Amino acid sequence: MTAAWPWIAVAALGAYHGIDPSMGWLFAVALGLQERRRSKVIWALGPIALGHLVSIAAVVAVIGGLRLFFAIDLLRPIGAVALILFGLFRFIWPRAHPRWVAMRVNAAELALWSFLMASAHGAGLMLFPILIGMTPNSPHAHHMAAAHAHTVAQAIAVVLVHTGAMIAVTGAIAIIVYEWVGLAILRSAWINLDTIWAGALVAAGVLSLAI
Repeated sequence: MTAAWPWIAVAALGAYHGIDPSMGWLFAVALGLQERRRSKVIWALGPIALGHLVSIAAVVAVIGGLRLFFAIDLLRPIGAVALILFGLFRFIWPRAHPRWVAMRVNAAELALWSFLMASAHGAGLMLFPILIGMTPNSPHAHHMAAAHAHTVAQAIAVVLVHTGAMIAVTGAIAIIVYEWVGLAILRSAWINLDTIWAGALVAAGVLSLAI
């Protein structure tokens, strides 16, 4: 598919995850405030990006692999139902995500935390409708090897675009909050992003069934 909209959607989902404080920027700001160093905020972005990338890559790899061996007409309703059920789960249990007991963490622990948070929120699952809509566009796609190569390259690009948008927004918000705004914004301008995300999961599932 040559249209730009799937890539815009991939980047937009990444940006949304970057806005959500539970996906990383709140942790980065807290670490910076603890050590009173902006460099600590920036340091935190690397492990956060890595954990999110691995979580997204795992889901994308599974979806990409299924696309190689099963018809899209079969995968679409299965994925759509999974999105709807997971969205309903997030509505019923919005706080069903990992609890971290300490704010002082090393790089590996922070990456693991980011991985668990992205996985618990179904960050990669939301990419299902987009990936299903991306069909091989290589002129040699009728050859199995070419189709496999195209699917792998496409999956890698999706992971990188999504994670790149996510960490760019995460980093921008973390620096702004650390330098100028402060964590008091969470008390005065809080939006329930968990409910919005759960609704988006259900809506994506319904849309997948409808198209």
